[in-house]
Amino acid sequence: MATRNGEKYIHEQLVSILKQLGPEDEVIISDDSSDDRTIEIVKAFGDTRIRLFGNNAFNPFRNFENALKRATGEIVVLSDQDDIWLDNKIEVLREKFRQAANPIHLVVLDGQIIDANGNIIGESIFRKLNSGGGVLKNLYDNTYLGCCLAFSRKLLDVALPFPKRIPMHDMWLGMLAELFGTVEFVGAKTIQYRKHADSVTDFKRKFQPVTQIKRRMFLLGHLIGRFMERKWPMTFGKHEK
Repeated sequence: MATRNGEKYIHEQLVSILKQLGPEDEVIISDDSSDDRTIEIVKAFGDTRIRLFGNNAFNPFRNFENALKRATGEIVVLSDQDDIWLDNKIEVLREKFRQAANPIHLVVLDGQIIDANGNIIGESIFRKLNSGGGVLKNLYDNTYLGCCLAFSRKLLDVALPFPKRIPMHDMWLGMLAELFGTVEFVGAKTIQYRKHADSVTDFKRKFQPVTQIKRRMFLLGHLIGRFMERKWPMTFGKHEK
């Protein structure tokens, strides 16, 4: 979880997460210099499964990277600070990863959309985004929404470090999973995604031709580069940061 001034919703989100975890699980929180009560609320849980890394100065993209670098679990589940996990989330994920045959496997889960007050305003994230796999599809219009993603740890061996000049971490992780492993879109609704004034994701899909084309070209170039590095490491050397 990457946090930044999340005091309004983070307590409810952490409650929904912690009650589903076992004693061997962990919650990694990387905080981006919050100046509200976010850190205080997290520490008040007094839960040893929470590992908090604060006093950072990152953008959201680098903040998630910092959290991922700290994670030690074999299954990594991304989380926003202001959503709610439904009670079935971890159970669904455990079953999906038990069935996964590829060591690099990414699962995308559906969810409901709620407003700032918790009222349901959309029954399906998948329907809203027209979610589905495919590198070209998601290069054009990303449907790998970070809060819906979970993946095997092996994906981090490919994905880290994050290169510069790619749009967001979720696109990078989703498309690398397609290139190096397997991807599964699961229709089970396991979260309530909170859409409010400060939300990063905008379902309205504003099109900015020059900016989006440049970002997609950077992303495509880094995907090709990372693929060639992994397939022919002696020729193409280390990751570009």
